[in-house]
Amino acid sequence: MSQRTWVPSPYGTIGPFFLKPLVDGCDDLTQWNGKKARGQQIVLTGRVVEEGNAPVLNSIVELWQADAGGVFPHPLDPRAAEADPGFFGWGRARTDREGRFQFRTILPGGSREENGVARCPHINVMVLAIGVTRRLVTTAFFSDTPESVDDPALNCVPANARSRLFAVRDAALDSGATPVYRFDIVLRGDHETPFFLD
Repeated sequence: MSQRTWVPSPYGTIGPFFLKPLVDGCDDLTQWNGKKARGQQIVLTGRVVEEGNAPVLNSIVELWQADAGGVFPHPLDPRAAEADPGFFGWGRARTDREGRFQFRTILPGGSREENGVARCPHINVMVLAIGVTRRLVTTAFFSDTPESVDDPALNCVPANARSRLFAVRDAALDSGATPVYRFDIVLRGDHETPFFLD
């Protein structure tokens, strides 16, 4: 019997919307169609680990986010016509042997729900990993004062687990003038990342 290897399709992905052509390894969201994204460029990096800090090799990490003005490039966003034409809005990366992933993106602006409720600046994150039977969806929030954030998604999480959903600025990893934020994803165990049903 021949051995089969699963390879994700470069033509589609899981998520709420992806209107642009998709390619595997799309880890730079800062330019699109010859245009450069507006806003503060950042690097978002982290590790996907299991209980006991064991790295998860070859996980697929996808993210989608609003641009620097808090606008999603999608028709369901009432301000979609204002979306930054140089911002890709979606990315995909694989984890290496250490479970590490990395994206070059921009610091997201605060968006609004369809009912007008303000959201804390955030990046939506999805993980597919070997041995995980469903996609895991979480959110990386950005705030200098995480303890005072009032966000409808964050408010659904028990208070003692909310800090696990904030990207942490790590100046030691800065790449020149580009600030680096760390967001580790723990699949299971005492410090498991809170995941959402979507």
